[in-house]
Amino acid sequence: MKTLAAALLVTIAATPAFAGESAGLMLPPGYHATVVADGLGAGARHVAVRSNGDIYISTRKGRDQPQSAGMIAVKVGKDGKAADVQHFTDIEGGTGMALYKGALYVAGGTAIYRFTFKGNELVPSAAPEVVVGDLPKGNMGIGFDGKGGLYTTVRAAGNICADPKVPKDQKPVGLKPCPLLDNGGGMWRFDAEKTNQKFPTDGEQVATGIRDMMAVAWSKDMNGLYGVMQGRNGTAKLVPGMSEEHDTVAEEMHRIDKGANLGWPYSYYDTALHARVLAPEYGGDGKMPADGKYDTPVVAFDSHQSPTDLDFYDGKQFPQKYRGGAFVVFQGGSGPEIPDGRNGYNVTFVPFDKSGKAGTPEIFAGNFAGPAAVDRNTGKAQFRPSGVTVAPDGSLYVVDTLKGRLWHITYDGKN
Repeated sequence: MKTLAAALLVTIAATPAFAGESAGLMLPPGYHATVVADGLGAGARHVAVRSNGDIYISTRKGRDQPQSAGMIAVKVGKDGKAADVQHFTDIEGGTGMALYKGALYVAGGTAIYRFTFKGNELVPSAAPEVVVGDLPKGNMGIGFDGKGGLYTTVRAAGNICADPKVPKDQKPVGLKPCPLLDNGGGMWRFDAEKTNQKFPTDGEQVATGIRDMMAVAWSKDMNGLYGVMQGRNGTAKLVPGMSEEHDTVAEEMHRIDKGANLGWPYSYYDTALHARVLAPEYGGDGKMPADGKYDTPVVAFDSHQSPTDLDFYDGKQFPQKYRGGAFVVFQGGSGPEIPDGRNGYNVTFVPFDKSGKAGTPEIFAGNFAGPAAVDRNTGKAQFRPSGVTVAPDGSLYVVDTLKGRLWHITYDGKN
């Protein structure tokens, strides 16, 4: 099934002119950033803001955060700085979080939990409820359609779907059908109001062919669910003539309608060819067209940027060009240090017109890693953005995953 077939397929070719540095970030003219909180801890992932202005940050256990920090609640004072910071729950919620009808939904471990609040309490006093249980452990993205639907992605349990019988020193051979797509590698819809639902029996699968997708959000303007999929790794080693520096495997942004097939593991979208090609372990040579009915991305971003979050702008503080557009967080590529730096380490804006057609993406907030190109390497980066959310007043919050810095980005039109 095709989605938005007429949409423009683009990659970010250049960084737009910035007005200057603000709290360490490079922003367009008229925008300003302040640091709300610092040192919240490594592993911060997503961010959400309640209608009363209280901020919630999920954390993810990993190499930089050996012990789960649970959730972080931040109350902002009149000076725009954190006046109260509290950690609560031992649920690791690092891959999916969103507010729905005043409640905080967190994807943690093998379940999706719901925290409800009594009045304006900063930390929920009620115990969390399990909304969906028995989920496979791994990255998840969650979103709501405003009509009672809770959507969650379930990552595929692998980078590719190779036959384990083939020796590791030989070129991998893909399994078809891929068993990793059985109760994985897709998106499911559940009832946002019910508790104690079980995966997959109480849900409906709406999409397949998804490798890994944490960046998920519903667009009110386009009445649809969107997500940015992390492309496969290691493809350059399998395709003749492709080098790591010129990897053309896209990070794909899709509108995800019922029946969508995003093509993993049988294919990938190539940013140089502007076409979907057959994966090498299924006989592809880097140019051979994919032999299946797969969705076309609404935007094809450059390779290995690690998209981690997505939010659509429904506020009124920013200029008209931002209304209905999408902010995508790219945590940044990893690997051995390279002089020119790796892709990502920014917040990118994607404009959409009233018909749902995507325009040319542009870097909205940069300089997270540092001012030099070489800073965009995991060993040198000062910060790596991981979460973004639009606040009730139309401003923007961005959180970093290395140290736990929280920025507030506002617009007044003045340089």
